[in-house]
Amino acid sequence: MSTQLKALHGALIRIASVMNRPRNDERLIEEAGVMLDRALFPLLVGIERLGPIGVVDLAERVGRDYTTVSRQVAKLETLNLVSRQKSEQDSRVREAVVTAEGQAMTDRIDTARQRMGRQIFGEWSKEELDDLVRLMTKFVDALEGATDAP
Repeated sequence: MSTQLKALHGALIRIASVMNRPRNDERLIEEAGVMLDRALFPLLVGIERLGPIGVVDLAERVGRDYTTVSRQVAKLETLNLVSRQKSEQDSRVREAVVTAEGQAMTDRIDTARQRMGRQIFGEWSKEELDDLVRLMTKFVDALEGATDAP
């Protein structure tokens, strides 16, 4: 198993490296035809996927400083892409949620991601893609469970 785990770890590092390349976000933003600062892009998408979400949780998930993320979420708020509301679980926490305008932007990003994904997975069978999604979901569920455990 150690050989497999080492290979898996190497693949994950390569995936993270590709996913974190600024040019890839720029290409996706360009393909979507949206005007959005590249630094704000992962925050908007993260809020749309994970929201409502507190800034501390969001900052931890994107690996940035809380104060930086707080300023960037405030910028998204001034652009009317997100709004903040009190948490239902803890009234001291203000959570970010996408607005209708923010949802429209992430929908355009998703459409562009679909077009780009067709190029990447163009030669994959439906079964292969289904297997990848199923196994990646199973993996991340286990990974989150392991990191969230006390």
